[in-house]
This record gives sequence, C-alpha cells and structure tokens, in this order.
Amino acid sequence: MKYVSTRNRLEADAVETVFRGLAPDGGLYVPEKIEKGRFEGVSSLGEAEERVLESLFGDFPESVRKEAVSRLLSRFPAGDGVPMADVGEYTVLELVHGPTGAFKDVALSMLPVFMRHSAAGRKVLVLTATSGDTGSAAMQGFAGVDGTEVVVFFPEVGTSRIQRLQMTTPSAPNVHAIAIRGNFDDAQAAVKRIFADRALAAEAEARGVYLTSANSINTGRLVPQIGYYVLASRRLLVRYGERRVCGKGITVVVPSGNFGNLLAAYYAKLLGCPVKRFVCASNVNDVLARFIKSGVYEPGGGFTITNSPSMDIKKSSNVERLVWLLSGGEDGDIENACAETARLMSDLEKTGRYELGAKAKEKLFASFESGSATPEETEEEMRRTRVESAYVLDPHTAVASCVARKLGLPRDGECVLVAATATPFKFPETCAKAFGADVLGEMPPSFAELEKLEVSQKTVIDVGMMPDTVRRFF
Repeated sequence: MKYVSTRNRLEADAVETVFRGLAPDGGLYVPEKIEKGRFEGVSSLGEAEERVLESLFGDFPESVRKEAVSRLLSRFPAGDGVPMADVGEYTVLELVHGPTGAFKDVALSMLPVFMRHSAAGRKVLVLTATSGDTGSAAMQGFAGVDGTEVVVFFPEVGTSRIQRLQMTTPSAPNVHAIAIRGNFDDAQAAVKRIFADRALAAEAEARGVYLTSANSINTGRLVPQIGYYVLASRRLLVRYGERRVCGKGITVVVPSGNFGNLLAAYYAKLLGCPVKRFVCASNVNDVLARFIKSGVYEPGGGFTITNSPSMDIKKSSNVERLVWLLSGGEDGDIENACAETARLMSDLEKTGRYELGAKAKEKLFASFESGSATPEETEEEMRRTRVESAYVLDPHTAVASCVARKLGLPRDGECVLVAATATPFKFPETCAKAFGADVLGEMPPSFAELEKLEVSQKTVIDVGMMPDTVRRFF
C-alpha cells in the first residue's frame, strides 16, 4: 500500500507513515488508492481488524498485524469488546470498554506494536497533545514498551477529574504527562511546530532519538479505528438484512473533536461498507459543524470549556485528510488533491480560514450532515435517554444523540449508528449534575483505584516552554 502526503505527494509505505507520524512537508499521510475490502463473514472485532489491516497495512508482516490484534483483544472484554445496544431508535456502538474507558483505547492498544516494528530498534519519542482521552490511552498503551518514551501535553483546565488522574498517576518510567497553560488547540499547534522544526529533529536524531506522534495524525491511530465500523456494518447486515441496510444505508453519528473517528467511518465506506451518511456532532466549539454546513473552515476566536471536554477543539487535524479526499483523492486525481489541499492549508495559515471549491462542496454536502449541542442540551439529552431508554450516556455521546434527534433521524428507514466514545464513569461530576444524583453505581476497579494513587506528574508549563521541555527527553 502506497501512502502520500496530502500536500506534496511525498510517498511512503505504511511502516514509514507510522514511524514518522506527520509527513515532512507538514501534511498527513493518506492511502493513495483504496481498494474494496473483503469483509464477508466478519463477525468479531479481531476478524474485522485483521481484514482492515490486510487492506491498508499490508506492508507490515502478517505476524506483526496478528500481534497487534492479539494485544487489542487482550485489553478488552473477552467475547465482545465493542458491543452494540439498542437505545430508542438508534443503535449505539459502545467503544468504551478498554483500559481508559474511551474509544481511543482500540487504536492505542495496537499502535505500540506497529511503532516498535517501524522503529526497528531506534528510540522513539512519542509526542501527543490531548483534550483528555488520547493522553491517558497513549500512556496506557505505551507503558513499559521498550525503546519508547511518551510525552503527553494536556490543558491545565478543562479535563474531568478522572481524565486528569488517568494522566497524572501512571508510574511507568517511560510515560509523562505535562499540563500546559492553554487549551488543546494551543498544545496541538505547538506539537506540530515541534515536528516541523528540522533543527530540533536533527538535534534529537544526533542523540539517537526520533520524534513521532500518537495523535490521530498518525496512520497507526486512524487505520485501526476503521475496524469497528466494519464490524458494526456487518452486524447490522446480519440483523436487518441486505435489502434494508444496503438499500436504505447506514447513517453514522459521531461526536467529533479532532475528526479522526468520523473519518474512520468514511474510510470504512470507501472500503465497501454500506455507510451512506455521516453526521458530525459538535458541542458549542462548533467549527466542524459549521464547516460541514457551509464548506468554509474558519476556527475564529473564542474557546469554550464545556461538559464534553474531549470535544473542546477548534482546529481539527483530520479535516485535512477529508479535504484531500473531496478534492480529487477519492477519485484518483492525486495531483489536484495535493495541490488543492496545499493551497487551502496555506490559506488557513495566512488568513485563518479556507473555502472548499464547488466540486468538493458538492461531495461534502452529499455525504455529510452536522449539528451542535449546548452544555444544557447535553445534560437534558442525558436525562431524556435515561428516562426513556434506561440507558446512561456520557456527555460526548449525548451530544451525538442530541444532534441525531435535532436532524430527525432516523429518516426513510435508514439504520442509525451512534458511536459511544467514552464511558460515563469518566465524567461523574457531569452525570451527577445531569441526573441530580449518583446513578452510576460502583466505579469500575480501574477507576476507583485512581483515587488511591499518588499524583506523581505535577509539571505545569507555558506553551512556549514545550520545545525545551521536549529536549529534556532526548
């Protein structure tokens, strides 16, 4: 499988894309061409992941792919790691049963295996910006992995107490969490500048250290996320039959921050899954929702801390991959896709906004819808769902459910799949406020133990100190 950068068509194989994370030109790696996958008979997460990896990560030896899948399955409940639940008129895909209770546990259980292989004995320094969930999942995934050091930058204010404890209590000597005085966008922008700093990279390599990422800019994060949408599609086909699912289609609703999870669903469609509509659910930091409605990407000023903190993002990296696909990449016009993406990213840097061309807009509007929910609407959706369906949503999944209702889903008999991206146990304060009482019951042991652990990671820095902080780990 050949990958190219979204901006200058720099080529790489899958192994190199995992090792590098970000392309040298600042773009993101994308598969140059997507062939339809073979998903007949898939009935488990392991089988779905194996088929996806065969299609998109075939450059990795089969033994490495199998090891990655095995490590994933060992860290999720036996039998069914990503169950589906009927909640009202929706089917909820529960991606919350991993070590840290967030959907990112799926890919970050597998990424260390791919990273170790791609590093080929070289020492890797994994830099990650997080709005709350990626950081803890990366630290869990890489804890104790030989040859790797992980540095997570997270906002000092905005994450939930459980999210902070998951990042500040790990004792593995190779994982580190550092709070910044700023928001996620500040952290992500600074990490990207560090990756683009050739002098810094040369300084690291002179000491035998190579910089890479565990954010969803890394293909090793994005590709494994496709697997659970493949599995969900197959399950819905078995449940409702090909006539309904393929005729009416599946609409996927995803609470979106950095856009990687919804993009994974779009790649599942390109691989042949019967997903026809994609709904991007935003909180009041609604840059993505506005982009999908207008074709204009304009983060603007103002950043709001909400009760769905993992979505408190205004500059979403993975939108660049969608821009590339809409600008010709999906149709094989690689030259135009790269040229247009480079132009739009330059516009964003120079003017703070960009606008898709007419054809790209037409494709966007044909497949995507969006909406947003306020913190008050989020809490009301949590209450409504519990009363009507006896199901407790976390605030992020509640945003998705609220947006789906606002859009009048389901329509015309389609299957509506809502991605549950975090367990409510990560947000007990919001749950208590929404329900007026503790309805969660006894905390899972891994969460309850957090309160007893020593907070060992206490560093807080200004954003401008991040490059020098990274140097400490050379």
